[in-house]
Amino acid sequence: MARVLPLTAGMRRFVFIAAALLAVRASASIAVFTDGRSMKVAGFQAIDDQMKLTMTNGGSVMVPLARVDRIIDDEVTTPEVVAEVKKIIEEGVFPRRSWRFNGSSGPIFKSKYDEIIIEAAKKFDVDAALVSAVIKAESDFNAREISNKGARGLMQLMPATAERFGVANSFDPAQNIYAGTRYLRWLLETFNGNADLAVAAYNAGEGNVWKYNGVPPFRETVTYISRIARNIRKAIEAKQIASIEAR
Repeated sequence: MARVLPLTAGMRRFVFIAAALLAVRASASIAVFTDGRSMKVAGFQAIDDQMKLTMTNGGSVMVPLARVDRIIDDEVTTPEVVAEVKKIIEEGVFPRRSWRFNGSSGPIFKSKYDEIIIEAAKKFDVDAALVSAVIKAESDFNAREISNKGARGLMQLMPATAERFGVANSFDPAQNIYAGTRYLRWLLETFNGNADLAVAAYNAGEGNVWKYNGVPPFRETVTYISRIARNIRKAIEAKQIASIEAR
């Protein structure tokens, strides 16, 4: 008979977050630029090396894709939900642990890129489990993935991020994973090892984390960090159960 595990406090937080966000209507997208500015847009379309941004009041503008740091799908706009979600996020959804490289903590999703993930994680001193979970959320391990926002490769690097970390070809698995892992290390150092803030910044940009003094109240970002944290927690719990049963 399958064993039914009780909901942990972390899992209960995920259930609440999911329920709360389902009740929120989508709003305009948010374009975040490399100079730190951001603006709401009604729509966007990546066209070769350009990004077409449709204004909320009508009209559109073309900007170089390299100037666009990222596009956030929508924002949590209900004040009550913003307050409740931020309260939960402040308590943390990621396990309280070091996110530095540990030989006993490998990729939690097996793929043909495991060796590269471990090498990059070791080089930049990042937990390989976190790198693996971010890749799963970003591209589901599709090295040729191109998002409608212009992000590319396994760790979905925007052209500006790829340039920032010296990537010549975002579709090269090694270059992409090394750059994405290096970015995660930079974010972890920037936010004092806080995985909630580092992963939120990987999705929404460090500028928005600073702007909101914590996890930005964007539905996409809250869902993103919750999904990654949930996968890591499940992997940790599965490992603990396996260890108990092996005794």
